Amino acid sequence: MANLTCDIRLNSKLTPEQRERYQNIQTVQDILKSSKTIAIVGLSTESTKASNMVASYLQDEGFTIVPVHPKASEILGEKCYPSVADIPFPVDLVDIFRPPHEIPEIVEQSIKNGAKAIWTQLKIVNFEGADLAQAHGLNVVLDKCIKMEHGRFGGMLHWAGMNTELISAKRRAV
Repeated sequence: MANLTCDIRLNSKLTPEQRERYQNIQTVQDILKSSKTIAIVGLSTESTKASNMVASYLQDEGFTIVPVHPKASEILGEKCYPSVADIPFPVDLVDIFRPPHEIPEIVEQSIKNGAKAIWTQLKIVNFEGADLAQAHGLNVVLDKCIKMEHGRFGGMLHWAGMNTELISAKRRAV
């Protein structure tokens, strides 16, 4: 019997069909490779919050982050915008740290912004918003942590002893 404690798919409540549609490995890799500018909706001003840690990591990895926070003027040294609709330039990816019921409106704003992809963090799922994004040609990832996925495919999580379900003899350059 397999040891399921190492099965990273257990973190998602999506069905196998939904995982194929909204957590497709090729889509995840394509988004990570093609995105340079990432709007982070719900980016917290508190350094101990997950959204702030993810944004800081993405900055360290060379991505340009665009904080979206209705009350802050600056987070992590970057100008904040109250909503995606207020960002005056197109972003590649919109990473969402907001409750599921807010996703359709964020997706509508992202479509108008010219974003190419939508990503919702762990446990954040809204199929209406996801389907709207896909209907407008955007790539979609639901219920995944972009920091973990970047580390998974970049080789960093292997060094931390995490099971990434990837087998490779390739070592990360230090």
